[in-house]
Amino acid sequence: MIAQELINQMIPALKPSDTAEKAILWMEELKINQLPVVDKKVFKGLVNENMLLDSNNLDAVLSQFQLQHDNCYVLNTQHFFDILKTAYDNNSDLVAVLDGNKEYLGVTTYGDTFKAFSGTAAIQSQGSILVLSMRYIDYSLSEISRIIETNDAKIMSCFMSPNPDDGSKVYITLKINTTDLSTISVILERSGYQLIAKFHEDENNLKNLERIDNLLRFINI
Repeated sequence: MIAQELINQMIPALKPSDTAEKAILWMEELKINQLPVVDKKVFKGLVNENMLLDSNNLDAVLSQFQLQHDNCYVLNTQHFFDILKTAYDNNSDLVAVLDGNKEYLGVTTYGDTFKAFSGTAAIQSQGSILVLSMRYIDYSLSEISRIIETNDAKIMSCFMSPNPDDGSKVYITLKINTTDLSTISVILERSGYQLIAKFHEDENNLKNLERIDNLLRFINI
């Protein structure tokens, strides 16, 4: 799924000439605390409720404020993983979507994107999740697959993310089509892979979206 398909049509864009009062009223109506500001199809950034309330001047127009996250955007053809990473990097619930000419198309939300991710076959299919840590130079998906398939299991999905504490290491998150990770975990650790976390469907972790959300934030997608 790409960003174009995740645009939330219910979230409007403000103009630089709009007042702080108008922005706050829209936020209250939509029950969100951020809104995009757009000037003639150019994304200028995000304005948040606290910024406006702290100004104590609801008559001020938005062009008078220092907008935030002017780089919090993705192109309409980018994958939803890119949206999750952009939202995480900017600590923002909204991500603007631009076309190839960098013209504003709309916004998507972290919540909408996360729901799309949680609805993929990789998450909904029966199985478990393993998170491994290793040096990037030692990463070999074929070797990891060989270990797992030797134990009558298969990798349903795999993605890599950087270790923020060590630039030479990465996290590898695997969705495996089995709920029994006991033998696989032991063999992976004996093969030199560091096991960071595992989530079993029989513990209802895969059905708990909050736990998956925490996992995504932990591995810094």
